[in-house]
Amino acid sequence: MLQKPAIKKIAPFLLLGTSLMWGFSFIAQVEGSRAMGPMTFMAGRFILAALALLPLIFLFERKQKLPNELKLTLLYGCITGVIVFVAGNLQQAGITMTQEAGKAAFINGLYTVLVPIFGMVLGKKPTLFTALGAAFAMGGLYLLSVEGGFGSIETGDLLMMAGTIFWAMHIMSISAFSPKVQPLRLTFVQFAITGLLSAIGMFLFEQPEAAQFSAGLWPLLYGGLIASAAAYTLQMLFQRHVEAPKAAIIYSMESLWAAIGAFILLGEVMTPRGYLGGALMICAVILSQMRRNKPPAPSSGRSSPSREG
Repeated sequence: MLQKPAIKKIAPFLLLGTSLMWGFSFIAQVEGSRAMGPMTFMAGRFILAALALLPLIFLFERKQKLPNELKLTLLYGCITGVIVFVAGNLQQAGITMTQEAGKAAFINGLYTVLVPIFGMVLGKKPTLFTALGAAFAMGGLYLLSVEGGFGSIETGDLLMMAGTIFWAMHIMSISAFSPKVQPLRLTFVQFAITGLLSAIGMFLFEQPEAAQFSAGLWPLLYGGLIASAAAYTLQMLFQRHVEAPKAAIIYSMESLWAAIGAFILLGEVMTPRGYLGGALMICAVILSQMRRNKPPAPSSGRSSPSREG
């Protein structure tokens, strides 16, 4: 079994894998939006994801670690589930309405800046390298996603902006909650709450039909099994070992992966501007993981305080 120092070293790479799965999910979400309404897609995606986790919980988390763990798991799962419900449905509705996918991808990546800002509100000042990484990520996102300026802001853009606030809240809440309970159980409750709320909204505001699920089967399978069950479980397991602002920078790579996925699956070619944006985002991830060297201890044997860069 890996020791904690080893886990901390590999955690950023596993979160990078999470961003990869989320990046390709943009393609699945666009395809899914052509077959069904936003809440219908979200309900199918997260109910499928919750069902996929049940055998894993039975195999790996059959015993509770703490007497009050069930209560905490339900509480934290309900909080994160509501956040994902709001964020995911706003994002899916924005993807359905927004005509410019690049602009939507940029807006979605704004959590890269919001997470450090939220952290500062909570008294957690980001390090120099984290702040530089966030700046590089935003510049890279803009070059990668936005061609020719923003133009007018439409309803779909506003929905995506609102969703970004909740995605930032989700990253912060996972950092706070995941070390306190068993991660698979927490992820299951989160999925179940998101799926249940989306299903209620689906029946209230949309007209779901069996033919819609059949037409959107492959996007649902990818969204439920890969982008949700696999990706969110990796987030729940390993984000606890990475500071939230640094995790947000890593997750922002999903826009680059989305562009690469569009090239592979849809034949879309990035412009030189896009390649420069991708390079800046890679630099942002590297910067976010750098640290200042600690000064050597004084000869008197008493250590002096120091901070990471």
